[in-house]
Order: sequence, then C-alpha cells, then structure tokens
Amino acid sequence: MAPVDKSFGGTLDANFVDHLTQGVLTNNTTVLAQAITLIESAKTEHQKIAVKLLEKCIGHQTESIRIGITGVPGVGKSTFIESFGKLLLSKGKRVAVLSVDPSSNETKGSILGDKVRMESLAKEQHAFIRPSPTGGSLGGVARKTRETIILLETAGYDIILIETVGVGQNETTVRDMTDFFLLLKLPGAGDELQGIKRGVMEMADAIAINKADGHNKKPAESAKMEFSRALHLFAAKDNGWVPKVMTCSAVENKGLTSIWSCIENFVTLSKENGFFEQTRKHQNKKWLREHINHILLRDFYEHPDISKALSVLEKKVVDGEITPFRAAENLVKNYRET
Repeated sequence: MAPVDKSFGGTLDANFVDHLTQGVLTNNTTVLAQAITLIESAKTEHQKIAVKLLEKCIGHQTESIRIGITGVPGVGKSTFIESFGKLLLSKGKRVAVLSVDPSSNETKGSILGDKVRMESLAKEQHAFIRPSPTGGSLGGVARKTRETIILLETAGYDIILIETVGVGQNETTVRDMTDFFLLLKLPGAGDELQGIKRGVMEMADAIAINKADGHNKKPAESAKMEFSRALHLFAAKDNGWVPKVMTCSAVENKGLTSIWSCIENFVTLSKENGFFEQTRKHQNKKWLREHINHILLRDFYEHPDISKALSVLEKKVVDGEITPFRAAENLVKNYRET
C-alpha cells in the first residue's frame, strides 16, 4: 500500500503521479510548484515518485531557450531579470525564472526572496518565478535545477532564465545546463582587466555592463571597451560564435532589446551549424554521469555497515591511528565486498 504523505495531502501512488503530470501539462502553477517541491525533496519516497513524474513529462517538453544569468552580488541580476522578463512577455514569450538563493551552512535555510524582488514580474500571467535553495551544492545552482527545467518545459515555458548565486568561480556549472550564458558586470568596478574570473569569462556568450545610466554611462562605455579587448585574448568558440559586449540599464529599460537580439542571433547560428542540439546531447550525458555519482554516494553513506565502519575509522583518523587515505581505501573495499 502506498504511503500517505501529509506534506502533499494525499497518498503517494500512481493517481498522485497522474495528478501531478496533468497539472504540469496544463500549467496549473499550484500543481507545478508542488511538483518542483517533490523534485527538490531529499526523501527517498519522494524521489521515487519524482522519477516517475519526470519519465511521464519527458517527451512533452516545449522547445525552449535556456539562459543562464550570472554576476557578482549587487550587479543587479534580479532587477535585470525582471525588466528582461517583461520585455520577453511583451514579445509573446512565456517566461520562467529559476532564481537560486545560497543556503546557510549552519541552518541549511535560505531567504528565498526573489519573488519579493521581482514582484512586478511575478504578477504576470505568463511568468513563473521559482526561488530555490542551493542546498549546499556547488555551481551556483540548486541540485535539482535540471529536473525542474524539464517540468517548466513540459508546462509550456519557452524561455527559462536561470539566475545563479553569483558568489564564486564554481557557478560556471550553470553553463552545463543552459544554451546561452550571460555575464553581468558593473561599470567602474575596477575588475575590467584584473580580478576577472577567467573560467566565467571564457564561458560567457555575452557580457552586459549593467547600471549604465546617469553618471555610470561613461564608465560603462570604458568597461565595454576593456572587456571587448579582454575577450580577444581567449580562444575562439567551437560553435563559431564571437562573444558580444553590451551596455544596459535594467532600471531605465535600455539595451535590453539588443541583448535579446544577441541571444536570438546566437540560437539561430548554433541551430544552423548543429551546435545547439550537440550541446544539449552533451549536457544530457553529463547529467547522466552526475546522477550516477549522486546515487552511488547516497548508497555508500546510507549503507548500514559503512555507516558503522565510518564512525570507527573517523575516530582513528582523528586520533592519528590511521591515515585518511588508508581509511578511505578500507571503506571502499568493504563497500565493494558487501
């Protein structure tokens, strides 16, 4: 008999999966949010249902453009996304935003305040905003972002904006789940030629100097020139695309149309030369391997014999009776033999 789950108000059975699938397919935003919550849950019983839901959704996805947007805190990502999202809505697009908030290492909690910061966009009929915690995962994105993308595409959203945490080099993981990678920078921040994260710069398909308004207009143009020069130091992209550097003001709604045109040109080029589909296939393969790693790690640490042995070996490592390397080898050997 399927278990009753109070958090979802019903029994976790085939009927529940059908209910979620139908809700996602018809873009019932309440059910969609519930489905994403299920996907993000770490509970084993929830994950079993989540896999069934995803299997039903795959094949019903709309053709979408996945856009990663990153930048340091304070660059104006939320304001940019709200203005950019409303521009896309005016062009008849259905826009979903996945905004990722960093989780506390102490409490594992998150503020999840992007629905407050993007209040105007959140009220739009054809927009959906989902703030999610990173859950301690690296890469500036929540661990279940890829799965959530599948649900959003099944619900009919053709533009998916993924806002990364923007706190370090590891956020480049977002590149492995998006079609276009936009890096937002500040004018006159002093990092035009120094302190540039090379990994992020190399992956960027475009750089937008945000807040190019008022007294920032001249510094923004200077930053544009400096970043344009810096991009020439990197090797050409395999897909033939030459990264663009633009200025914009999310507050004044300036330069946003040019950014959208840039993205459209990128998508057209990469579809014509086959790199769009090739990149998606590569991302799916990487997703498979990451999921295998996740399953193996979970199985390893949840194994009762390993759990007991780990506690004993941890004490021996702390007391200097055994090296961490030897302890790890012993644990893995025991795991293989059980």
